[in-house]
Amino acid sequence: MHQIENGLLRVKAREYGAELTSLYDLRSKTERLWQADEAIWGWHAPVLFPVVGRCLNDEIRINQRTFKMEKHGFARRSTFRLLELSDSKMVFSLTSDKDTLLSYPYLFEFLISYRLEAHCLLVSYEVVNKDDQDIYFSLGGHPAFAAPLYNDENYEDYYLEFEQTENVFRHKLNQDGFFTGEKDLVLNQERTINLKKDIFKNDALIFEGLKSNSVTLKSKKHPHYVKMNFDGFPFLGIWAKENAPYVCIEPWKGCADTKNRPVDISNKEGIVLLETGKTFCITYKIEIG
Repeated sequence: MHQIENGLLRVKAREYGAELTSLYDLRSKTERLWQADEAIWGWHAPVLFPVVGRCLNDEIRINQRTFKMEKHGFARRSTFRLLELSDSKMVFSLTSDKDTLLSYPYLFEFLISYRLEAHCLLVSYEVVNKDDQDIYFSLGGHPAFAAPLYNDENYEDYYLEFEQTENVFRHKLNQDGFFTGEKDLVLNQERTINLKKDIFKNDALIFEGLKSNSVTLKSKKHPHYVKMNFDGFPFLGIWAKENAPYVCIEPWKGCADTKNRPVDISNKEGIVLLETGKTFCITYKIEIG
């Protein structure tokens, strides 16, 4: 486990999955990250790469060949190497090897950095194409935030507030986790989503094309908040296990496959094309108040 701290926040992450494991507010003395109860959901903030969501038949198709690919990709179960550690920054690296090539036939380096700036944590993803061909991938974050924070609160005391008034639909998922091609209206010229125990009974709320670049998790009983800035990520997932005391706010560059619509990876919805020798970078920011 590795740690950075700046007097306002203390952050911990591990080499397994380069996963964030603690986001502790030193001012309010509260842990803001879900602490991965194995009986409920055993992750804190898994990183999604080289796919987001589930692929049809748990496979990706590349140049008329198929490769096994688990939901959300292999990065979250891979051991990264710590490249850099200072008082305010950690950088982890995952490089293609014989194991990754079995499911993802590209040469790459995937870098994840955690950097503190005052009361904010910046999470950056960098993909380097080390192959002699274009590569394709999706990526995203899956951080889970504790809700409620205090014993005298309930889940229903919490809500999500978008930066702007939204008129937005959710992508519907079937029981296997694939897009159905159908959508449901969630926000009708509104800004807030109230959390309740059964809000995710039909799986995640997956939004595309939001006007907002940020959303804030708030309580009706105290002023503390978690604000997620996801500028540059076209999809945003909101999810938790039913009746679980957390909520995931997930910025995605990519999404699950659509049922009965197999495609080559180059034609997957939301896919990123990266030319040989090029580097792709994207960052989201978590503000703690």
